[in-house]
Formats: sequence, C-alpha cells, structure tokens
Amino acid sequence: MVGPAPPALYRDEALLVVDKPPGLLAVPGRGPLKQDCLAARVQRAWPDARVVHRLDEATSGLMVFALDVEMQRRLSRAFEQREVEKRYVAVVAGHVEPAAGRIDLPLGADWPNRPRQQVDHARGKPARTHWQVLSYDTSGDSTRLELTPETGRTHQLRVHLMAIGHAILGDALYAPPSMMARSPRLLLHASALAFAHPMPGRPALAFESPPPF
Repeated sequence: MVGPAPPALYRDEALLVVDKPPGLLAVPGRGPLKQDCLAARVQRAWPDARVVHRLDEATSGLMVFALDVEMQRRLSRAFEQREVEKRYVAVVAGHVEPAAGRIDLPLGADWPNRPRQQVDHARGKPARTHWQVLSYDTSGDSTRLELTPETGRTHQLRVHLMAIGHAILGDALYAPPSMMARSPRLLLHASALAFAHPMPGRPALAFESPPPF
C-alpha cells in the first residue's frame, strides 16, 4: 500500500520539490513489500512526476521531481554535470577538527557486503566531500556538520565520515554499534538545493529545509 504524498514545498509547470521523510525509499525496491516509496507517493498526487535524483532510504530532505520528459532530461543532466549545489547537515560522533576540511577518498562497492560501499584506492571512483563544523556538543561528544559533496557516489557522505573516524550517528550500515544506538534514525538531512531553472529565461531556484534533529 502506498502512503500519502508529502506536501509540495514548491511547484511550477516544470518541477516540484518535496521533503523526503527518513526511512522511506526514494524509488521502488525489489518485491511487493518495497513498492511504497516517495516516487510512488508523489505520483499519486502528481501523475506526471518523474524521478530526477535519489536519496538513501535512511536520509531525509529535499528531492526534486520533473513534471515532463524534457524537464526530467534537463534536470538529470544538471545533477550529472554537477551544476546543482547540494548541502547536507549531519551529526557525527566525536569532536571534528579543524573547523573545515575536505575528504578525497575513492569509493566502490563492497561486493560481499552489498549494499555497503567502501574506500577503494585500487578500483574506486573519485569522490570528494567538503565539510564545515556548525557546532560541537560537549555533553554528547558529537559534532554538527554542514556537508557539500562535489561528487554523488552511493553512500558517499556516510562512508567518507566513517573513514575519517566520525561516523554519522544512527547509521545502521557504517557506524559502530555504540554510535548507531545513539539515534533512532540516521542523522543526515539534505538541507539545501540550488540550481538553474530548466526552462530558459526563468530565475534560478534555491531551497532550504531545516534538519528535523
């Protein structure tokens, strides 16, 4: 059974933007029990909606849907060519220092443990993530980060942060059990998107979604 569609944060004749809740697939999975997803819910309300990009099931935040084939093609190309500015907020274990930095680690599939990904210097694809500290919680020994990925590899932010010793709290795939148990959900949220409107002559678009944690 497909659940209710989320409200549109923005909608025009070319596209719509919604907030994906955590724990909901972005697109259908395999089998009848994985057909409820954000795409199916959105298409109940807007039958012409087409998928442009994805978020992990455990991640919440902003997702864009196109409203016809040509807009889907243009928006998908913008994501593929890194013409979309994406920012995330995460809460990670430990005190991250310095105040800002960059992670350059190639990523590839961990085939025996799919869907896990891993740092793979031999066969992995280049991946780069910029991070900036927003705040540090002394009592909880956790750091709130703003993350800006240059690339869009599968599980990139989760694997990069785990690799530098600061796993995202609540991450059931990559965090050690003690860090996973510190949150009932993955504390990762797609908080901002900015991109050129796919229709010529229209002003650029920018959206923000405050993290719910």
